Amino acid sequence: MNGYIWSVIFAMAAATFVSRVAPFVFLGRFAESPAVRFLGRGTPPVILTLLVIYCLKDVAVTVSPYGLPEGIALAVTIGLHALFRNALVSIGVGTGIYMAIVQTGILAAG
Repeated sequence: MNGYIWSVIFAMAAATFVSRVAPFVFLGRFAESPAVRFLGRGTPPVILTLLVIYCLKDVAVTVSPYGLPEGIALAVTIGLHALFRNALVSIGVGTGIYMAIVQTGILAAG
């Protein structure tokens, strides 16, 4: 690789590092404020809800397979999360179930 590519890689790595470290360095004194605690508790569920809505917005429920792969995977994900309270397990297994249903075509029409 030539010097230009290395300089671009270094600049991108430095910018990523600075953007990850800056909040801790400059805003560390606000970590215990009530506003930050409120945002820390409330933001993750809101973001996950928006992601679910975005993922389900184009599901066709009027044509086969009538949104069944998405519905089954969503039900498995919610059930596992209610049972284990482990996001990694529930999201991972739910994604695996969805991919298995879609890739094998077991609910496909025809």
